[in-house]
Amino acid sequence: MRNLASLVLLLLAFAAPLSAQERSGPLRITITEGVIEPLPFAAPAFIAENPAAGEFARDIAQVIADDLAGTGLFRQIPAEAFISRITSFDAPVQYADWKAINAQALITGAVSAGTDGRMTVKFRVFDVFAQAQLGDGLQFGGSTGSWRRMAHKVADAVYSRITGEGAYFDSRVVFVAESGPKDARKKRLAIMDYDGANVQYLTDDRSIVLAPRFSPTGDRVLYTSYESGFPRIYEMNVASVTRRALDEQPGTMTFAPRFGPDGQAVVFSLSSGGNTDLYKLNLASGARQRLTSAPSIETAPSFSPDGSQIVFESDRSGNQQLYIMPSGGGEAQRISFGKGRYSTPVWSPRGDLIAFTKQYQGRFHIGVMRVDGSEERLLTSSFLDEGPTWSPNGRVIMFSRESQGAQGSSTLYSVDITGRNLKRVPTPGGASDPSWSPLQK
Repeated sequence: MRNLASLVLLLLAFAAPLSAQERSGPLRITITEGVIEPLPFAAPAFIAENPAAGEFARDIAQVIADDLAGTGLFRQIPAEAFISRITSFDAPVQYADWKAINAQALITGAVSAGTDGRMTVKFRVFDVFAQAQLGDGLQFGGSTGSWRRMAHKVADAVYSRITGEGAYFDSRVVFVAESGPKDARKKRLAIMDYDGANVQYLTDDRSIVLAPRFSPTGDRVLYTSYESGFPRIYEMNVASVTRRALDEQPGTMTFAPRFGPDGQAVVFSLSSGGNTDLYKLNLASGARQRLTSAPSIETAPSFSPDGSQIVFESDRSGNQQLYIMPSGGGEAQRISFGKGRYSTPVWSPRGDLIAFTKQYQGRFHIGVMRVDGSEERLLTSSFLDEGPTWSPNGRVIMFSRESQGAQGSSTLYSVDITGRNLKRVPTPGGASDPSWSPLQK
């Protein structure tokens, strides 16, 4: 890869179909074979502008580098290879020294911290080969306790400037933290930064919890709990860790909830009298609307980003397949026609793709397809992969992977929508059912 602009072409490759002319060129080989040379970048330790900023300056630069390298699109050049040293935020860049070690991007920054617990982080990013700064320098302020968030914000800005893609590092993931043997597993809700840092537990492990789902603003979580002995849906305020039960109807079971894009509607499955259908609940009024009425099982609903449609799974054709219908109910159109069973569909925040779980020939896969069911791509394969969730920019998918055997456990993984960069997401113990938040405010 010769320059920063060429990275944009790779990122756009899966976002839109290629023309015949594009498919005849070298770009096609890069896309279909998944071959990419990560873009080399240098991120020297940020300048500490006062003594209190010393440890933060080094750690912030490392988190930024980890964010970028973790995408698989960038490669960090080690500090041992540096010829130039950054000694001042305002000093001119010695481009020849950075070009000599093949650094195509250079990130510099400075940190100041006060005795009041506040800090400021500022940065610049340079295109070394063009010998030019990319955009204006920016700065972020906050408490010293939020230094990781400020590092993620810087990394988001650098990532977006170089790739043209939306940001996603300054986000969180809610998931089910698991412990204990497979036949007596304990589960509780937990929340963490997208990269596994800052884990906090939202519930205890006295009852089974499943399928947590973030609200569009990231301040609330829906989940299913078995504390009453039957599945019930709860809504939790993440900041206060207070909760309330939703749509309690005697003799019914409710599960698989998900917020609508306005945060005021919830779609979920309700089982009564041996039948399972989809319902929509208005959180403000409590009004409930039945969306499906069939002898089959309808579950795992997910709204389109504009709220006009819902994708869900149903066994109405004889086994689990994916369907799309208007968000107010009505005729559903099947979109999955490949071999195997399809489940847990989730609409991309971009609106162009649907992620899903597929079971075929004894293996489980995470895949994506267009909203009309075309261009199906399987991104993973294992003993048990399930439950995809999208990054805020629609570029990365996180999911659960369970290992085989009596001692097997669940872990979280992420993968790019091209199928590249499969990697484990660190958690303190077993983990499943991830839900990615929007970017934090």
